[in-house]
Amino acid sequence: MPRFTIHDLAATIDARAASGGEASYTRRLLDRGSEYCAKKLGEEAVETVIAAVENDRGNLINESADLLFHLLVLLKSRGVTFEEVEATLSQRTGTSGLEEKAARRRDT
Repeated sequence: MPRFTIHDLAATIDARAASGGEASYTRRLLDRGSEYCAKKLGEEAVETVIAAVENDRGNLINESADLLFHLLVLLKSRGVTFEEVEATLSQRTGTSGLEEKAARRRDT
């Protein structure tokens, strides 16, 4: 069985975003606007944290999948591609996390 990647998920979201009608949950989320998509992402983030704190492995996996889905939908709603996020992550890999965070504080 081929490995399902986050790129596959992003492509599925793109295809469903282009579809019309009520048949697509993705389309319905996008039609409600970016603010609604952000709220849904927040809800999924909280549910993911709760699953982690409760040490519920199965629920952590399920909630993490929901979290990734809703993150990609939010990005789509704001016209941000996953490739743009990857590019930022790639730039950061040459720097330690502590150095990168300190540089961000100096820039603000």
